[in-house]
Amino acid sequence: MNLTAMNQTNGCQEYFCPERSVSLSVYVILYVAAAAVALLTVCGNLLVIISVSHFKQLHTPANILILSLAVSDLLVGVFVMPLHLSWLIESCWTSGPVMCSAFNFVTFQATSVSVHTVALIAVDRFLALHSPFFYSEKISPTVICITTLFNWLFSLFYNFTLLFLNGNFTDVMCPGQCLYIIDGVSSLIDLLVVFLMPCTLIILLYTHVFVIARKHVTAIRALQVHNIRESSKNRTSDKSERKAALALGILVFVFLLCLLPYYIFSLTNFLRDYSFSNIINSVLILFYLNSSINPLIYAILYPWFKKSLKIILTLKVFNTDSSLINVLSVSS
Repeated sequence: MNLTAMNQTNGCQEYFCPERSVSLSVYVILYVAAAAVALLTVCGNLLVIISVSHFKQLHTPANILILSLAVSDLLVGVFVMPLHLSWLIESCWTSGPVMCSAFNFVTFQATSVSVHTVALIAVDRFLALHSPFFYSEKISPTVICITTLFNWLFSLFYNFTLLFLNGNFTDVMCPGQCLYIIDGVSSLIDLLVVFLMPCTLIILLYTHVFVIARKHVTAIRALQVHNIRESSKNRTSDKSERKAALALGILVFVFLLCLLPYYIFSLTNFLRDYSFSNIINSVLILFYLNSSINPLIYAILYPWFKKSLKIILTLKVFNTDSSLINVLSVSS
């Protein structure tokens, strides 16, 4: 749908929002679907946040990173997704310039935090398998909490500076539009900081992770021939680390799958064209939907999340000492 140009004042082209081109029933269905997706995203990630925060057994370095990713995904579900889906349905920005500035900033912040958190997850799994003694001695939940806090503060400073220096908080927003302005140098820096560097690190580390995991499997099979009983405890620990690496590997793979289309389009030279901006907005839905998919991945791959979910939904979470419940045991 194209917006109809009226006039141009102060270097800004003014537009009318287009009239509704679909029936009222389709219009309502679109909004109900949008609300359902946003609600699923909020509820799913809220359950992840409650699970990891409440149960002390889940206070591990890897789960703290999952908690950080869930907070970022919750931010997308609460703020970004409703505004973006409404923008697509209306084919026009109707929330005003202040909300547009806030929307762009939160979008940049959530994207940056998510990508860097996934990179930290790759580093965490690599250290856990490559240097298990170093990992157990040096990588504590406190260290990961400090690292996660730094990630959020760095992203906050970086994205505010990036948008502010390009005039996104001071320049007048065009009516009916919500576009951010990033110059060529800033775009290159952002591409390196938020996409190329972390994604390259993710791919390299997870390649090493799966190579190490295969070596562990071979070593354990050889060990089983010699002494099954003495090695059972170590095998259980190694198996747990490999399963965690596999589960988080699926999480990382789905994340990259949802992120790549947006950056593939962004790498072209047509970003300034308005019709291409519409395509970018549509492709962004796939990336935002990753925030809805992540809790489903946890539910499928993590038994502790299923057990935590059961405890939360049955309100047993309000019982005394419920935080001490063993949610990692296989029994229900």
